[in-house]
Amino acid sequence: MKPMVSVIVPVYNAEQTIRRCVASILDQQFTDLELLLVDDGSTDGSGPLCDELAVKDARIHVLHKENGGQGLARDLGLDHAQGEYICYVDSD
Repeated sequence: MKPMVSVIVPVYNAEQTIRRCVASILDQQFTDLELLLVDDGSTDGSGPLCDELAVKDARIHVLHKENGGQGLARDLGLDHAQGEYICYVDSD
């Protein structure tokens, strides 16, 4: 079954904030969502951390790409989004 909302989060060197960001999204009362974390070629530990978070919650999907900027990261997330509605959230 497709989720109602796809939340797309471009991630670039957000190792210090991504846990809090993900928790704030998943802790909502509304749960019919998927969370797409798009690792935009991070050079810190953000990429592996996103993968770790995805193992803990089936609603999280991680996409990895070479660095190309926030716009391209959002576009990739949009290409993979399954929700009826789209929401963008910054990783910080």
